[in-house]
Amino acid sequence: MYKNHKIIVIIPVFNEENTIAAVIRDIPPYIDGIIVIDDGSGDRSAEIAEQNGAKVVKHPRNRGVGASFQTGLTAAAASNPDILINIDADGQFDPRDMQKLIDPIVEKRGDFVTASRFMDPDYRPDGSRLKFWGNQLMSYLVSKISGQKFHDVSCGFRAYSREALLRLNIFGAFTYTHETFLDFSIKNIPIVEIPIRLKGPRTHGKSKVASNLFKYAFKTMKIIMKTLRDFKPLRLFGFISGLMFALGGLFGVFLFIHYIHTGGFFPHKWAGFLSGFLVLLSLLALLTGFILDMFARMRLNQEEMLYYMKRRFLKDKQK
Repeated sequence: MYKNHKIIVIIPVFNEENTIAAVIRDIPPYIDGIIVIDDGSGDRSAEIAEQNGAKVVKHPRNRGVGASFQTGLTAAAASNPDILINIDADGQFDPRDMQKLIDPIVEKRGDFVTASRFMDPDYRPDGSRLKFWGNQLMSYLVSKISGQKFHDVSCGFRAYSREALLRLNIFGAFTYTHETFLDFSIKNIPIVEIPIRLKGPRTHGKSKVASNLFKYAFKTMKIIMKTLRDFKPLRLFGFISGLMFALGGLFGVFLFIHYIHTGGFFPHKWAGFLSGFLVLLSLLALLTGFILDMFARMRLNQEEMLYYMKRRFLKDKQK
């Protein structure tokens, strides 16, 4: 079906012995290889995956789905795939839908194709309303930062072209989903969302990433902030600077109005000191943004060099 494309699937796994076999068995026959990353499971997930024909790479302890994804990228690189697909091991996605993610890459419509549970209202899964709005908030934030409209930035069913894989550099251990969108959008990698219907609700266990919404929100926001700091520091620190300056200005205006009405600063001298302090912090934040912007440009140059080094390595490997 895809004779001219080598396609590898990676599956991060943590205690999914009840579903991993069915996920592997439903993977279409045109897939050239399956790599399961066992993230320190305490059950028979790795054993069952091997019995069903998958190559298993193990973490000695649980490190997080983001770290598992990065391990999967490294393991898949040895096979030099034309297309890489990652899918969750919980059985909610139908592996037979992989063709829907592969086709836009083969047809040159995108280099990163992600399933979307919320793009089509008819496909929206039943579940926690709180989780749905949490996902929509993250999608809104990532859309605002990237300047593109996305409906589902937390989905674990995606496909990547070789070009996208060569460009991708992420570091979050907790999760990789939001960071991937930001990394690709900053590097102008074409992103395509495809509406996908879930097979059904999770039948065993619970989400390893979003089981605690407050922890999930905190850790994903930390990843987003770090990505902004590394790639768009002037935008981040410019916002902080503007906020500080506005607050300082408000206290300054308050003190000025008080002076007009009373002819003195007492008893609100504190507002003047606070105003001056906030304006100073505003200037320092702006200066920090300019300095980090210089480092961001250096990082982009380094990533460009890393990209060409990866390309050369793969070419040498093919000889």
